Formats: sequence, structure tokens, C-alpha cells
Amino acid sequence: MVTYSSGLTDAPARPESVRRGAGLDVRAIRADFPILDQSVDGKPLVYLDSAASSQKPRQVIDAISNYYKRDHANVHRGVHELARRATEAYEASRERVARWVNATDAHEIVWTRGTSEALNLVAFSIGQARVGHGDEIVLSEMEHHSNLVPWQLLATRSGARLRYVGLTDQGQLDLDHLASLLGPRTRVVALSHVSNALGTINPVREIGTLVRAKTDAAYILDGAQGAPHLPVDVQSLGCDFYAFSGHKMCGPTGIGALWGRRALLDEMPPYQGGGEMIETVYPDHSTWAEVPHKFEAGTPNIAGAVGMAAAVEYLDRVGLAAIHEHEMTLTRLAVTLLSGVEGVRIFGPAKAEERAGVVPFVIEGTSAQDVATMLDAQAIAVRAGHHCAQLVVNRYGVSATTRASFYLYNTIEEIERFAAGVRTARDILLS
Repeated sequence: MVTYSSGLTDAPARPESVRRGAGLDVRAIRADFPILDQSVDGKPLVYLDSAASSQKPRQVIDAISNYYKRDHANVHRGVHELARRATEAYEASRERVARWVNATDAHEIVWTRGTSEALNLVAFSIGQARVGHGDEIVLSEMEHHSNLVPWQLLATRSGARLRYVGLTDQGQLDLDHLASLLGPRTRVVALSHVSNALGTINPVREIGTLVRAKTDAAYILDGAQGAPHLPVDVQSLGCDFYAFSGHKMCGPTGIGALWGRRALLDEMPPYQGGGEMIETVYPDHSTWAEVPHKFEAGTPNIAGAVGMAAAVEYLDRVGLAAIHEHEMTLTRLAVTLLSGVEGVRIFGPAKAEERAGVVPFVIEGTSAQDVATMLDAQAIAVRAGHHCAQLVVNRYGVSATTRASFYLYNTIEEIERFAAGVRTARDILLS
């Protein structure tokens, strides 16, 4: 008997339009990703681990390469031509990312190494400015460790209290529970836009309205899984901060961004000290540069910023709405096919439109790592473990799941290979 955490049973038909990728020219998209054109042990690679890190198109690779070939120098203050071009490219990339999330001002974009650093920056800086003993920080059981541990550290430093929103059996936030946690001592509400461990797309706009109605807390969104897959408009989301990473959205590793409301960024103290972030240094103190530079100590990842802007351009050309529609098609098919494998238990929301392209599952009587290893032997790349979300797997009574995650370059045929691979793994592991 097949068991479910949710029953995504609306199996898609297979008309020719679906074979082509539900509106995307997937064959043309795949041609932009050179890494996908390879075999592993004689079998064509199927890459289903984009929630961990997406692959990069030629356009991003070329943008980074061309920067290093023609324009590289340190940014700001240099008067020579290469410094001017590097600074122009770096700040133009900031402006491009700002437009992409609909920031009111490019200075609201702070470059970071990724979502983790962005969330650490907010937890340190806004915590120092706004959170004290007896105050409350509202998180959820759904969070990636990057949106848990920084707040735990803040609570230890400040004496604040951590409060956790529970999850429903269907893998969604319990909004009634959330409402009950909000109160006059709530200083921070920090939640995921999309769960990396369940694929759940949270109703973050509605949550923002609730937070505003009941508190004056800072509302922070972990957008690591949201920004690559959904259109993001920080003005309409109603949040105060939105953090995201380049490497999960077709960009390079080592670069990410924090969008923050300008008034809050101006209020917050620096996260790190060093070059670039100062205005004036005296023997006994210093004054800070304007936002965003006061949060960008040291020589930045200039090439990473250039690559991230190229990734934004690429995703804009394809269209995030079309990407999400394609992912829903793949997700429906994957869950439907996996439901035919005896002993499979799937986690996450029942409706495809309520989840991103993430399908976590277990095969009863096997280990998640063994299943992933068996799939790897078939050249199918997935991930196994708690996915840096131990509270999630604990909530559903397992120690780990096998997670397949999809993106714009995945095909119907790859999902069929994946499902067949899971069936083979089950037969071998339980024989």
C-alpha cells in the first residue's frame, strides 16, 4: 500500500504541449547549460538537485569570464579605466537585481555571500538595534537552519525568547497558531518564502498583513527557494527584508543579496568592520559609510555580482511564471508516478500550485541515503538527509528524506526516468 503525507493525485495528461514542457522550449533551454550534456558511467545525467544548487547557463559563465578577461580591478575610488569599468559593472548589477525584486532604490540591495550571510547580517544588526531581554522572535518548524541558528544566537545574546509556528499534517504553516504567537513583545518574524525540505509555498503576503495588524515586528523572508522559482515583488509581499542566493537561481556560488527597507537599514549598525564600510576613521572610533556600503566590508565578490545580474537577465527572458508552471507540471507527474511505487511516502502540500518543484519522499523500510545512492548508480542526482531542516523531518517522524528538486531545464522524460529509478531502488533494497 502506498502512503502519503498528502495526496497529489491529479495526474497530468501527456499531450504534445506537455511533452515540450508546458510552454517552455526546454530543449533550447537545456542547450544553454553545458554541464547537462554529459553521461555518468555511460548513462545520460539527470540532475534533480537544483534546490541545493542550480546549474549555470552559458550566458552567466560568459559574463563572469568576460569580466575577468576585460574589466577586472578593485571597485570604488580607483581612477584608472579598469577600476572605472569594474565599479560600473558592479553597481549596474546591483541596480539590475534591485529592479528584479522591485526595490524602491538600488541602495536597498546589500551584496552578501548568500542567503545564510544575509540572514546572519539581519539577525546581528537588527538584533543589536531592536531586540532585548524578554522580547520574542517568531520562527517556524519549517525553517532551514540558516533561518534558525542566527536567531538562536541572537536569543542567547539578548535574552529574547524563541517561539515556533507549528506545521499541519499537509506540510503547511499553521496560520492560527502563528496568529496566537504574535503579541506586543514580538520583535522579529522570520519565515521561509518556500520550504527547501517540503516545497511548500507559504502565503507570505497574507502573513505580512497579519504581522502588520498585530505587531510592529520586523518581517523577514528567507527567499533562497522563492527567488529562483517565483516572481518576487518586495513591495507587494509586505516584508521588511528578503534574502536570496545567486547559486540557486542559475548564478554563481559565493554571491547573494539582502533587500531591506531603507529606513531599517539606516537604523542598523554594521555587521562587519574593515575597508569600504567606513566614512572616517579616528583613533578611538569610526563613522560609517552610507547604506549599502556600511554592510559590505572588504573587497566584494565583483565577478559574482556580475554573474548574478546575468542570471537575473536569463530568468527574466525565460519568465518566472512560465518556469513555475513548468515545475508544477513536473511535480504533478513525479508525485503521480511515485504514488504507484509500493511503500513510498511523499511529504508536502497536496496541491501542485502550493509547492515549488520539490518532492521529498521515503521508501518505508529503507534509508534515504541508500535510495539516493541507488539513484546515483543510474546517473540520477538527488539529495538525501534532513536538508538542513531537522525540525521538519522530526515533525513528520523520520530522520531523513530523499529529495528530488526540479528546475527550468528538467524534462518530462527525466521525471519518468527518476520514477522508474525509484521503483528499481525499492525492488533491490527490499529484495
